[in-house]
Amino acid sequence: MFLLKTKWLLISLFVLVEIFVLVADLFLPIKHIAFSILHITISLVTVVFILVLIYVMNKTTKELKHSNERLRYIFDSLDVAIWSHDMKTDHLMITPGIEKLYGYSLDEFYRDQLLWRKAVLPEDQKVIEERLQQLTNKEPVTSFYRIIRPDGKVRWIRDRGIPTYDEKGDFVDFSSVLFDVTEQKEREERYRGLVEMSPDIIAVIRDWKFVFINKAGNELFGTSDIIGRHVLGFVSTENVRSIKDIVQEMDNNDNHIEKNYFECQLLLSNGDVIDAEVSLMKILYEGRIAKLVVGRDITERKKAQQLIHNMAYYDSVTNLPNRNMFKEHLINSLTTNGENQELAVLFLDLDRFKVINDTKGHSTGDLLLKDVADRIRNTVKSDGLVSRQGGDEFLILLDGKKKEEIEKIAQQIIDDFSRPFYVHCEEIFVTASIGISLYPYDGKDQETLIKNADTAMYLAKEHGKNNFQYYNEGLNTQSTRKMVLEVGLRKALDTNQFNMVYQPQFELETGTIIGVEALIRWEHPELGPISPVEFIPIAEETGLIVQIGKWILQQVCRDYNQWKQHGHGSIKMAVNISVRQMQEQEFISSVKQVMEEYNVDPNMFELEITESIMQNINQSIVILKELKQLGVKIAIDDFGKGYSSLSYLKHLPIDKIKVDKSFVDDILDPTHNGSIAKAIIDMGHNMKFTVIAEGIEEEKQVDFLLKNNCKLGQGFFFSKPLPEYEIMKLLS
Repeated sequence: MFLLKTKWLLISLFVLVEIFVLVADLFLPIKHIAFSILHITISLVTVVFILVLIYVMNKTTKELKHSNERLRYIFDSLDVAIWSHDMKTDHLMITPGIEKLYGYSLDEFYRDQLLWRKAVLPEDQKVIEERLQQLTNKEPVTSFYRIIRPDGKVRWIRDRGIPTYDEKGDFVDFSSVLFDVTEQKEREERYRGLVEMSPDIIAVIRDWKFVFINKAGNELFGTSDIIGRHVLGFVSTENVRSIKDIVQEMDNNDNHIEKNYFECQLLLSNGDVIDAEVSLMKILYEGRIAKLVVGRDITERKKAQQLIHNMAYYDSVTNLPNRNMFKEHLINSLTTNGENQELAVLFLDLDRFKVINDTKGHSTGDLLLKDVADRIRNTVKSDGLVSRQGGDEFLILLDGKKKEEIEKIAQQIIDDFSRPFYVHCEEIFVTASIGISLYPYDGKDQETLIKNADTAMYLAKEHGKNNFQYYNEGLNTQSTRKMVLEVGLRKALDTNQFNMVYQPQFELETGTIIGVEALIRWEHPELGPISPVEFIPIAEETGLIVQIGKWILQQVCRDYNQWKQHGHGSIKMAVNISVRQMQEQEFISSVKQVMEEYNVDPNMFELEITESIMQNINQSIVILKELKQLGVKIAIDDFGKGYSSLSYLKHLPIDKIKVDKSFVDDILDPTHNGSIAKAIIDMGHNMKFTVIAEGIEEEKQVDFLLKNNCKLGQGFFFSKPLPEYEIMKLLS
């Protein structure tokens, strides 16, 4: 517009000059040729100048128009608007971009100059008040606030206001540049939410000092006074060197996205030390290189890992390494040692331990095992690795020992067992039988060496126990103990090696016998008493349990009829049933046949099953319902140790549950105080089951059970398992 006006001004000037010259010509003589020539020259120069000026102005106008069009295109493509208000003339100029930002037309803004403020959310009106106040300081102000568009959408606006004052201090002009920063704000809020709501420590450090830390970090360290403090003040001394090395390596690396992961220990404000898993990464923070730290408290995870490791590699009773750790050590030794390096595996089994465990109880047995473990460990010391194989069996690894040294250690163990053990102030004598296998003569892998040492141990037992024997190739022709027991089981029924004992079940408050549990015993003609714990799994594996189970039921029916003839027909008989028996198709008919054959009342019989029936719940429900139709009672034995599922249990036709001995033992444990036993008793009553506790050994357990409404029980406190004739005397 300015160039256009200038062009017309020059043309007007040219016209005036021409008029002036023309007038002069009228009054001057024509003879003044010189003046005419001058006039012509001036006119030509003026015309040329004007033409050039017009050309330049036209070109400039086109360029300015093109620039304006490009600028308008840029403004239209961006979410930006310009608001310019000349306060002196009250002239308002608003760019069309405001329509895209606010959703209102340009005309609406010109008609209502306060429309921009009316669109601001009520919660952000305070920002506008603060903005107006700040503008009085005569300095530019940047504000962030939210508006609501006509379509209901909320948008974030970045408003840069620039006031202009004249030399008198009067407010003469105001300009404002507005941007839509919704995506940026939402992204910031999203990341801020993730950072602040994260349970992990998220921090930024620069020059070894904290410049940012989230809420979780403050809470974990137990203080809000962290910003500006040195990072290493929160790190365990043992980790300082390694962390310095990691940071130094990162600083020497130009890769800004390099990450490092490591574990360290952190110091909390209360003096506690925790384990942490830390990630470290270079970032730009506030325009400068810094490091992003993400940390997680893994103390409980480390404890759990340690617990799992202990469970996997250590025996819970003796705290000795278990079979798994022993095998790993043995494999490592075999890998690192050449065949010229001697190595010995000693397999130690306690003599008569099962008798002690059965007569004195499992708690006594466990205490005895602890003392045995300590005595073996003190004898072997640093000469080898001592581990518990399981039960009353121990493994000892002697690496790099000569035969004389091996025999000396083995004999020392046997000699040390000649001294009594003291459990509950009671003397207990137990001896050890030891089998020895040597590498590489008796095997070149861990499995063979352990197996051959086990075989040699049985040779020691055959030589009268309480001695050690070496493995020899001649033992390969002999059966292992498992094979011996399997063969023996097949003959045991025909040669009357089995007998039944009965453990009375009492009404705790009155001491009245209300029933007995039938227990099978095996007297091997060569090996002596064999515990059911040892031979029942073999019987189940081979299927012999079916025949043995039928014999047990027949024998119990005979004994019951005998007692009934002597006036004791009200005594209920509890008989253990194996899951393997229940898998037989003829099991139900077999039970029915035996009871009919001996003419016994099924109501007086209680079949005890283990929780392993839950593994095939559908089949078990069918079988148990058929048993109930025969009239027998059903009890769950060792309740709480197996596969119990309350959702299934309530559908089973169960009459009674037996609280497992391990939970009864916990009654005397000051840590547990019988909490699990109480929970099982309460649950049993709530599900309308009769509840009986097994493994009672002390009066305190009886008092606890009575107090918690468990009225029935059995255990050594009342009576150990007795032969049939002694039960008869007890009943009489």
